[in-house]
Amino acid sequence: MQHSSASQDTGTVTDSAIDSVTYVGVSTKMYLGYRDTLDWLERLRHEVDSRPALAAGRVVPFVIPSFPVLPAAAALLAGSPMLLGAQNCGWAAGPWTGEVAPSMLAELGVRLVEIGHAERRAHFGENDSMVALKVRAAADAGLTPLLCVGEDSLADASDGDAAVAARAAAGFVHGQIEAAVGGDWELASRLIIAYEPVWAIGAAEPANAGYVSDVVNHLRGLLAAHRLRELPVIYGGSAKPGLLPGLGGVSGLFLGRFAHDAGNFGAVLDEALAG
Repeated sequence: MQHSSASQDTGTVTDSAIDSVTYVGVSTKMYLGYRDTLDWLERLRHEVDSRPALAAGRVVPFVIPSFPVLPAAAALLAGSPMLLGAQNCGWAAGPWTGEVAPSMLAELGVRLVEIGHAERRAHFGENDSMVALKVRAAADAGLTPLLCVGEDSLADASDGDAAVAARAAAGFVHGQIEAAVGGDWELASRLIIAYEPVWAIGAAEPANAGYVSDVVNHLRGLLAAHRLRELPVIYGGSAKPGLLPGLGGVSGLFLGRFAHDAGNFGAVLDEALAG
């Protein structure tokens, strides 16, 4: 997946290469069964098909269902501008019982793969080294790594300077990205970053729009040192309709349970198209 232009000589992304694409995606996690997922995907496809402006590619929808659904989902989404993603991957083919190789995901028509989600880190022991292996393997298989990053808790901003918390979060996230690519910033140019503050995942409300915008813009300042200021950075963490218009410098939304109502997904697509 190409989301920014690069020098033909070096492959490095320049600050003048501005990504004007807005991404709107959703993961089902394990909330839906097999048949329910397919029924929901049909409704989601209807939301996409009823918005012909999506064909221009300025707004890119994507969906990430559970592994067993991927073959049927690929068939159901054929001919649609909606991209298919996977919720995880292994780091190689071979003797890894229970894992799914990135090369197989690519065979199935998967275009991007979620890596390093906070739940994988917290409950399945995925550390920075494992995330880095998966990012490299996914990119080598031609998939776009959707790298999940975010601080564990909201830094203390009791002094009234919320920018202190935003700068701290941006520094932490920059470190996560650097670890995920092993310092290889050319590899980083092939990622989409999903900024998901851990404390906002599953919360009743998303993080404050001003705070998210500040974190992302501070992060872009740090990425500018690697000529990656315009790397796609989308927000996730209880994201829902009404949030996107209030965000600045953010490349889209990674939706969760709110988009299990296909109408909500459509509403966010409208917000993205109007932006």
